[in-house]
Amino acid sequence: MAATITLLAATEGEVHNPLLPATYDIVWSIVCLVVVGLVFWKFVLPMFQKVLAERTEQIEGGIKKAEEAQAEAKDALEQYRAQLAEARTEAAQIREEARVQGQQIIADMKVQAQDESDRIVAAGHSQLVAQRQQIVTELRSDLGKTAVDLAEKVIGESLADDVKRAGTVDRFLNELDAVSVDSARK
Repeated sequence: MAATITLLAATEGEVHNPLLPATYDIVWSIVCLVVVGLVFWKFVLPMFQKVLAERTEQIEGGIKKAEEAQAEAKDALEQYRAQLAEARTEAAQIREEARVQGQQIIADMKVQAQDESDRIVAAGHSQLVAQRQQIVTELRSDLGKTAVDLAEKVIGESLADDVKRAGTVDRFLNELDAVSVDSARK
């Protein structure tokens, strides 16, 4: 035990802190740190900054391209909307023109149909009047002959005089017309 105490007493004169390294370790550590720092500062840091600068340029360029593409897309969308609005307006105008033309065609066809109907009615009426006049003339002639024949038989003498016969026939027909007009009014 005494030996240990002596050893302890001899080492106690030199107090060594276990947390603090030896001076030569500190010097060599500082030298290594400076060398590594210089290498890092001289070679690694510029390359790192160069890579960062390139990436920054690429990102900014990508953002710029995206903004340009977005602006182009926005312009294209506005043009599309303008064209769509123009097409809708044009379609509405075409529909309106077609509707107006359709109404005009219908009106023209109605006028033509009415004119044709009026012409057909007028032609039928004039034909009817002509046929009626022809029938009345034929009936008067036949009735006149029949009346003269009956009158000759009743009277027993000949009514050869055309003037007398025509006057008698006309008077008889006028009386007959008057009777038929009076009966039609009642």
